[in-house]
Amino acid sequence: MNLRKAVFIDRDGTINDESGYLFRKEDCRFIPGAIEAIVQLNKSGFLVVVITNQSGIARGYYSSADLEQLHLHMAGEIAVAGGRIDSWYYCPHHPDYPAEGSHCDCRKPLPGMLQLAAHELGIDLAVSWMIGDKLADVSAGVAAGCQTILVKTGYGAAEALSAPEELIILDDLGAAAAFIIEQTSKG
Repeated sequence: MNLRKAVFIDRDGTINDESGYLFRKEDCRFIPGAIEAIVQLNKSGFLVVVITNQSGIARGYYSSADLEQLHLHMAGEIAVAGGRIDSWYYCPHHPDYPAEGSHCDCRKPLPGMLQLAAHELGIDLAVSWMIGDKLADVSAGVAAGCQTILVKTGYGAAEALSAPEELIILDDLGAAAAFIIEQTSKG
């Protein structure tokens, strides 16, 4: 079986504005250039997979159904521009209190969502990338065996101040997509 390459992208602060517990489509604002970046990644042969922590579900702020409706809206907006999200993965657990009696291995910085996506979608993690605005996103990517990029949108500018020197830090998702496409064309 030929494994595929993917770009895993954090949602809040990377694709859309960080607004705190986003679940209503009326409150969704895409970061300028984010949709176009997704389209370019699609055209370059990457699967595009959203990986997002959504503790608002465990906190009772919104339901999984609410979140899925938002993702349908976002997918529709991306489709209008000619792009697609190949799959959406989210961790619904509270950061301090996972579901009673269960073990959470999906909340970033843990790599569970990336590993599950790789298994379900036939992704080669070694040739894939994780992009996000938090060091937790980067840590999840590293733990899964991906290459990583921190973007300065959302929390990224503040997170970059304590980032390891070797970490690739770029302005936004558009710059990250261009970098990945350029790196891939060299290989």
